[in-house]
Amino acid sequence: MMTRNLDLCLSFSTLLSYPRAGIKATAADCYRQLKESDPRAAVPFGAFIDFLEQHELPQIEELFTATFDLQALSYPYVGYQLCGESQARTLFLMKLQELYTQHNFSAGSELPDHLSVMLRFIGTVPDPQGNLEIISDGLLPALEKIIAGIEAEAQPYRQLLEALQTYLTNRLESEPLETELPDSERQKELSHG
Repeated sequence: MMTRNLDLCLSFSTLLSYPRAGIKATAADCYRQLKESDPRAAVPFGAFIDFLEQHELPQIEELFTATFDLQALSYPYVGYQLCGESQARTLFLMKLQELYTQHNFSAGSELPDHLSVMLRFIGTVPDPQGNLEIISDGLLPALEKIIAGIEAEAQPYRQLLEALQTYLTNRLESEPLETELPDSERQKELSHG
């Protein structure tokens, strides 16, 4: 199950990067995996697949740019969505870069808070608890804002983001975050352990 989660995060990362040759094959593979592991997330993803099948790369690139680069409400930067252009975002970027460095991970030419970079990190670094924290505290709140920023419900990239949101929500529900026990509970556990 863990390998499939990593593969799906990497596929979503590729699909939310600037479109390149091979996007249709990546999407088809991701769709196949979603249908097997998370049928609810596969529903909106199917509309994205339909769009890809009906268009060539230049039209896909055009829609990607119009969706993510020309509309501030749907910028694919998690820190921007959570903090705006502020010192808080700068701190967020610094903390992400620190985390990436600890795991020998590179954001490449993108900023560390780009949605595709954060998904690639989750899909590359086997740190289940840390990844779940990134999902719950960063990705899901940012996705909610990005999706709301794309007005047309039938817009293919909105549907891709809705599929990702459903997938990450379901992953969080199936692999809940470990929370620290209150001191009184920790004391009981230690004294009985």
